[in-house]
Amino acid sequence: MRRLSAAAEVLGAFLKLGLGAFGGPVAHLGYFRREFVEKRGWLSGEEYAGIVAMCQFLPGPASSQTGFCIGLKHAGWLGGLAAFIGFTLPSVLLMIAAAHWFAHFQNVPMARGALQGLEIAAVAVVAHAVWNMVRSQCPDTPRQALALLAAAILILLPNTGGQILVLLLGALIGRLTLESTTMPRAPTPMPALSPLHHRRAGTACLAVFLALLALAFLVPHSGALALFGAFYRSGALVFGGGHVVLPMLRDAVVVPGWVNAPTFMAGYGAAQAVPGPLFTVAAFLGSVSSVGPGGAWGAAIAIAAIFLPGLLLAASVTPFWDILRNQRGAEAMIKGVNAAVVGLLGAAFVSLLSINAVQNVWHGPIMLGALALLTWGRARPILVVTFCAAAGTIL
Repeated sequence: MRRLSAAAEVLGAFLKLGLGAFGGPVAHLGYFRREFVEKRGWLSGEEYAGIVAMCQFLPGPASSQTGFCIGLKHAGWLGGLAAFIGFTLPSVLLMIAAAHWFAHFQNVPMARGALQGLEIAAVAVVAHAVWNMVRSQCPDTPRQALALLAAAILILLPNTGGQILVLLLGALIGRLTLESTTMPRAPTPMPALSPLHHRRAGTACLAVFLALLALAFLVPHSGALALFGAFYRSGALVFGGGHVVLPMLRDAVVVPGWVNAPTFMAGYGAAQAVPGPLFTVAAFLGSVSSVGPGGAWGAAIAIAAIFLPGLLLAASVTPFWDILRNQRGAEAMIKGVNAAVVGLLGAAFVSLLSINAVQNVWHGPIMLGALALLTWGRARPILVVTFCAAAGTIL
């Protein structure tokens, strides 16, 4: 009963955050610290910093993984599940509602204009993300060159194979070169994470992760299993979270023709306007996909598939984090992967811009206005999405 009570407490806390967590993963991590370190005292500032560092090291949605680990630490496996459900459910329901609205009103002229505005907003948000990631992940010449190399490869090989190739190249080049080209830094004392569960459980989670990843590449090309495999691959191979999942998802659902490009971009734009993790765009895509059951069931499959790999990795790495975090080679590899991810997102932006961003003379100024609001106005994405949708409706 005590564990159930603790899990219910976790669910309530994360549900409140899920209803108002606008601003993306960086803002989410700030909300978590304020709620669970400063207000509730569930963990110390040092413990929280350790969890955040681990989740940023892993592929997957860092804020959702951090929330999962907080719930896991406070109330065991039920607490981890409660944290994930509470933080994700509001956004999922809103994205399913958006997909339903899209299906019923896409042929109404005003709604069609609003959808075009959402497409423009998505491109502006991606451009802003690329700019911020260049500054944070590519601060020196070697990493800038690696990002340009990754972008060039992906323009030539715009598919899952190309994406996997640039991630592997990023890790290899980072391991070989970045240790000697980045400035040495004094070691930052960081306490060991309190073990959330035994290493045997972590090893089991890693085995499940790898087995499902292998199956995700072998599933048939139609039906619910195909939908699960496509979203599982996307969630398992994305470093950097958030916007970086865009090219993975585009390759998963647009290239095979399950979702057309304008619908994909409209869903991605709508995801900027809801609270919670950006990965919940999967609910919209699973709902409108021509493969799988569609509707709420399609959304549920897509959501489970895209979040599951990140949660499995968080659970599997936690018992071994004290060993991994002290490996210099691992840090250099992650720096290389992050630089390659910048190139991956840059190539996705070029592709989006060339395909469907500017459809009439007004779309260019709207996109530049949205980018100005994000860059110089420091406006929240929800305000930018509202501006673009309103402008698309009027024009």
